[in-house]
Order: sequence, then structure tokens, then C-alpha cells
Amino acid sequence: MIKKVVVIGPESTGKSTLCELLAQHYNTEWCPEFAREYLLTHGKEYQFDDLLTIAKGQLALEDEYFSLVKQQWSSTADKHWVKRNSLTASPHAPSLFIDTDMYVMKVWCEYVFGKCHQFILDEIVWRKYDLYLLCNVDLPWVKDELREYPDEQPRQELYRIYKDLLINQRVPWIEISGDYDLRVQTAIDAVERWVH
Repeated sequence: MIKKVVVIGPESTGKSTLCELLAQHYNTEWCPEFAREYLLTHGKEYQFDDLLTIAKGQLALEDEYFSLVKQQWSSTADKHWVKRNSLTASPHAPSLFIDTDMYVMKVWCEYVFGKCHQFILDEIVWRKYDLYLLCNVDLPWVKDELREYPDEQPRQELYRIYKDLLINQRVPWIEISGDYDLRVQTAIDAVERWVH
């Protein structure tokens, strides 16, 4: 019943902000990017095998947030049922907004190391999602201690890689562009169309 919406795209395209704003709008949870905490803890000089550790950490975090939303929704649905005594009174199934999935890990592996862990490729096949929101690179790049690609050329290149991945898979997806207000509204419209 819980719908999973993934926000992907190159770095510094507002993915975390969009996840947080969507979670606020729908009164639900959002799953942050595991890599950020991992690299802040272990240092930004990572190796190929670190990306496998990060991928597994991301999936564990996603599962943790999924369980949290499921628990919260079950509690809310039970109260709603008792109050109205009608199945039709149950609220819409909630969404979990996810900042990063295995497509991001695949792109990261292949862009930096020219190869990808089989575990990540297997999880792409196995994991199921309901909607992808692809953030465009039309926001200004913002420097922080973990970002690697300030130049326009790699940002555009990475965006095209993500777009090609989404074109060649079955889950609905939409491009998210413009300022933050427009991004949020476009994302909400997409969630209403494809998820609720």
C-alpha cells in the first residue's frame, strides 16, 4: 500500500530539499542519502568497494523508513477505522520520498570507476518504485565539502545518463526543473497523477 517516490539526479539539484518539502506536504517521512553521512564519517576519499557499502547502507535506510511509514500509517488507519467504522474512510496510502536509489549508485560506480557492483545491478531489478522525479541541473551549483562536479559539462552529462536510464525502464517519471516553488508544484502534480 505504501507508495515509494524516488528523487534522483546529479549533485546539487535540490533532491534533498525536494524530498523534505514533499514529505512535509504529505505529512509523511523522507529517506535521506546514506552516502552523505558515510563520507562525512569516513572521509571523501572513497574506493570502489566503499560504493558497495554505501549502496547496502542506502537500502537498509530505505527499509527502515519504509517500516516507519508503514507503522505510522497502520496506527492512523486503525484510528480512522474505529472512528468511522468504514473501510472507505481509510486515508490514501501514504508515500515515502527517497533521496537516491540504486540507479544513482550505478551511475556513480560507472562514472567514477567504469564498472558497477553486481549487487547494485541485482537490486535495480528487484526493488520496486512507483514514481521517479528527475531533478534537472538548472539550479546553481552550491559548493559543499562532498560535491565533486562544479563544472557545467559533467553536470549535463550526468543528467543525460540519468534521463537515459529512466527512459529505458517502466516506472513513470517526470523531469523537475525551475525554481524551488515550481519544482515542488511539479512534483506534487506528478504524485497526484501517478501515485494517489
